Parts: sequence; C-alpha cells; structure tokens
Amino acid sequence: MATTRIISMHVSHGKTIADCLTDRIDYSKNPDKTQGGELISAYECDPKTADAEFLYSKRQYQTITGREQRHDVIAYQVRQSFKPGEITPEDANRVGYEFAERFLKGRHAFFVATHTDKKHIHNHIIWNSTTLDCKHKFRDFLGSGRAVARLSDAICTEHRLSVIADPKRGKNHYGKWLGDNAKPTHRELLCVLIDVALLQKPDSFETLLKLLRDSGCKVRRRGNTLSLRHPDKKGFVRLSSIDGYTEDELRAVLAGEKEHTPCKKRTQATRKKNTLLIDIEAKLQAGKGGGYERWAKVFNVKQMAQTYNYLREHGLLGYGELEEKASAATEQFHALSAQIKAAETRMAEIAVLKTHIINYAKTRDVYAGYRKAGYSKKYLAEHESDILLHKAAKNAFDELGVKKLPTVKSLQEEYAKLLAEKKAAYAEYRRSRDEMRELLLHKQNVDRMLGKNEREEEKTMEHDRQ
Repeated sequence: MATTRIISMHVSHGKTIADCLTDRIDYSKNPDKTQGGELISAYECDPKTADAEFLYSKRQYQTITGREQRHDVIAYQVRQSFKPGEITPEDANRVGYEFAERFLKGRHAFFVATHTDKKHIHNHIIWNSTTLDCKHKFRDFLGSGRAVARLSDAICTEHRLSVIADPKRGKNHYGKWLGDNAKPTHRELLCVLIDVALLQKPDSFETLLKLLRDSGCKVRRRGNTLSLRHPDKKGFVRLSSIDGYTEDELRAVLAGEKEHTPCKKRTQATRKKNTLLIDIEAKLQAGKGGGYERWAKVFNVKQMAQTYNYLREHGLLGYGELEEKASAATEQFHALSAQIKAAETRMAEIAVLKTHIINYAKTRDVYAGYRKAGYSKKYLAEHESDILLHKAAKNAFDELGVKKLPTVKSLQEEYAKLLAEKKAAYAEYRRSRDEMRELLLHKQNVDRMLGKNEREEEKTMEHDRQ
C-alpha cells in the first residue's frame, strides 16, 4: 500500500450541507473512475442516495439529542492508494471495505469507491460523521491519522501487499517499500505462538489454550468470541479473524480431521522472490551494455535454478504435468473469484434493499403529509431529504422487481450466511491465487528456457506473411 490520509469534509462557504455532501459524494462515485459504478461497495447506505441519508441522520441527531452541530464537519474520508500493478481493482475495493469495517466497528454508514483513472489504484472511503443510531458523532481523535495508517498497513500485510517504512513528508514521496521485510503483524505473531503450541501435541483445545497462556499469551472469551493478545502487543485479536487459525479449524486439527499448515514466520532475511527470466537480447537491443549482459546471465542462471528446485519439490519435471497443473490452478482461481463476486453482488443487493426498507418506513408519514399538502413546494423544501429518501426507496423496489417487501430480519440472516461463505471462500481464493501466480511464473521461465516463446512468435510471423 502506498499512502493513507484521513480528511475531514467540511461545509464550503456559501453552500448548504446538502449541496456539499452531493458534490463530494458525486466525485467519489464518478462512473468514469469506478468502471461504470462497478467498483463501489457500501455498508448501511445506498451509494445512490448516500447524500440524502447522511443529511437525514444529521437532522435526526439534532431531534434526538437536542444538540446543534458545533462544527462544520459533515463526513470523513480516507484515501487509500496502492502500489501500481500490485493489486486488482476488485481486490482493492475489498481491502478498503475491510479497513472501514474494522476501523468504524459497524457504528457509521460508509461506502468505498475504487478509482482506476490514475496509474495507481486508490480508494475513496467516505463515512457519515453521525453514528447509525443518530446519537453520537465520530471523534477525530489526536493521532487518528496514525491509527488509520497502522490498521491499513496491517490489513495490507495480511493480504501480502507492500507497505511504507518511515514515510517522509513531501509531495511525491512514497517512502521506502518494505514488501516481505515488513515487521510481523499481531496476527502473524499469534500464529507463530499457536504453531509452537501445536508442536507440543496438545490433547484438547483447552490444553492448547493453557500452553498459550504459559507462553505469556492472554486469552479472553466473551460469549462465543475467543480473543488472544500477544505478550508484546496491545489489544486483543479475535481468533475468528485469522485464516487457518479459527477455533473450529484448530479443533478440527486437534481431532485429526484436518491437516494444519503452519504460518511461516516473517523475518528480515526472507527467501529471494521468484522472478521471470530476463530477455537479455531485448535488453541489449534497448541499449544495455556488456556489463548488464554479464550480470543478467548470472541472474538468469540463479532464476533457472530456483525454477528447477520448485519443479522438483512439487514433482512437476514433466512439461505436460506442469502445463496441466498451471491450467487447473488458473481454472480454480477464476471459479473462486466468480463465486466471491456472486456473493458480493447479492450482499450489495441485500444491503441496498434493507436500507431502502428502513428508509421507506421512517419517511412514510412525511411523504403522506406531502401528498395531503398537494405536493406543495414549501412542504418539499422543509422535508426535502425525507421525501428524496422515500422516492428513492420506491424507485429501488421497482428496479429490483420487489412485489412483497421481505423482513429486515430475513435479509440480515441471508447476509450473514453469504458473509460466512465469502470469508471461507476468500481464504481459499488467496491460497489459489498465490499458487496460480507461482505456477504460471515458473511455466513462463520453462517456456523461455525451451524457446517456446520464440517458436510461437516465429509461427505468428510466418502466418502473417502467408
């Protein structure tokens, strides 16, 4: 991840709160920047009517608390940028959504718009300054920018994305990329402790927890939620948030129903990153000299050795087997990607529908009064946000073809089921993605060693001449 920045969105001089919200939100939702609106996800709001929903909550805040808004902050925004070429737009949106979930803890409505109009993919994460219950405001505390950066770095590290070490001030300075040399996150440190405890062959889950306590780890259970804290860290981490280390997975490992894959401890001296062989001839034609040629030959020899070792370790010394394995990994990755996207699409529909059902119920009396007033312009001006929400809800029901409104409870249950399925699939998706990338990289190296790329180019040129 390149940068994060928290921004207070204020009321502009000479404009109303409604106008300012609409201007800022419309910029983030720009279809030219978000692939026609495909790269927008939201929590407890509909991006199409977010400005009206945010405005409505502020009026509710004043009615419930009796307090006037003491400052001109109407919403907050985090801009989250990623290293060019390191992440897909869809994954960037997922990372932004996960950040907002963990930072706001479900207290504020938000939406994430991923922009692809720049060289670097970046997120605009905007949340309502008023809480969902309309009783409190977001507190932009001292050091909130640092907290945002720490959480974003931790999430990016979990997703194997780059972070910045000791960033410096300056317009175009992105700092120093850490990559695999990043310091271990709290979750990674806990994984190491659990791996060490599992090596001692505990006979039950309770014995495993005792071994963790003996190592200095704090264990806390609240209801069905089990949390751990590393002795060198502050705060607790829910076990359910660590892929491969949830309570159910660990119990299955201890019962002999599942094989456990240990987390490799991150160190400053990680193994060398696998890379493609250098096309030396192309580099020489581009103007590189003899010194570069000598270095590149040595580099390619080392990379060929790494590729050979990988193929030998995985029993893929036959080209047909390598090709078949790479093809199967690619198919599995795309199948999981489609499964996750389908779940996310339905979850987005549920979130929008639930929001509109709630808004429809809250504004029904106001809209009835609007009809009784003969659709008076004066009444409209006094209750504009409520009426806009009611109309948006009715339009949404028509667009979705909803004849009978489902209950909010049934929608919440369906959403929770889809979320659990998505989380389970996403862990496998990341593993499958990494396997596919590694197989395709080594296959490309083998193709280059065997001269397959050159032969394909020759066939293409011969076909063009004919």
